[in-house]
Amino acid sequence: MSPTMHQDGSPCPAGPLVRVAGLVKRYRQESIVVEALAGIDLEVAGGEFLALVGPSGSGKTTLLNLIGCLDTPTAGQVWIDGRSVERLSRRELARLRLYRIGFIFQEYNLIPVLTALENVEYVMLLQGVPARERRSRAREMLAEVGLAGMEQRRPAQLSGGQQQRVAVARAIVSRPAIVLADEPTANLDSVSGAALLDLMRELNARYGVTFLFSTHDPMVMARARRIVRLHDGRIVADEAGGARETTEETGEDSREDAGGQTARP
Repeated sequence: MSPTMHQDGSPCPAGPLVRVAGLVKRYRQESIVVEALAGIDLEVAGGEFLALVGPSGSGKTTLLNLIGCLDTPTAGQVWIDGRSVERLSRRELARLRLYRIGFIFQEYNLIPVLTALENVEYVMLLQGVPARERRSRAREMLAEVGLAGMEQRRPAQLSGGQQQRVAVARAIVSRPAIVLADEPTANLDSVSGAALLDLMRELNARYGVTFLFSTHDPMVMARARRIVRLHDGRIVADEAGGARETTEETGEDSREDAGGQTARP
């Protein structure tokens, strides 16, 4: 039987979606060498809703950037879809980011001269999706995130929460395997932040998209199914998150642990 194929023509892996091994990242600040990551080993399965948690300087954003192929490690390996990132050409890395990874940045990173609809369409435009299809998908996704009727507004005409929803729609509409979200609630009030997280949980359940957050927000931790805690560039805990699921068979609350097993409280 031939393997299932991704939309970019690459085969779907049988193993974890993301795997990092011995990951080290050092930065030089004048005469000082800062070790942002000090040997990280981590696997992320498809469909997870996982939060990287830790204080400022713990290495959360650095780890996200390495998984997102936005930076290169000092040592160690990153595999996405079973492919070693180190062995990919610049063209192959660009295709990996374009087709398999969605990004939600803390500062939204919307294009100010484009409308909400055009911002959501942008990645599909780069993918070569036909105009009619990408316009239709962008409208549907904006409606999904509660922005129907705001398609022609530019970022400056939207609130912070609405801009973040556009960023979520843009990340999801291209149907990536994983969405990397760097402190997605940092610039939102508690009501807007909770609504955004609930939306992402719904999109995770509906489309099976993996979400990987960096955060120190208790609201994110409460909704995550798995929490990986970092301190000084090292993983110090890998545990079940606060999100609970109800089993249809028993009607009882259950909680998934870091390995995908069900732990009863």
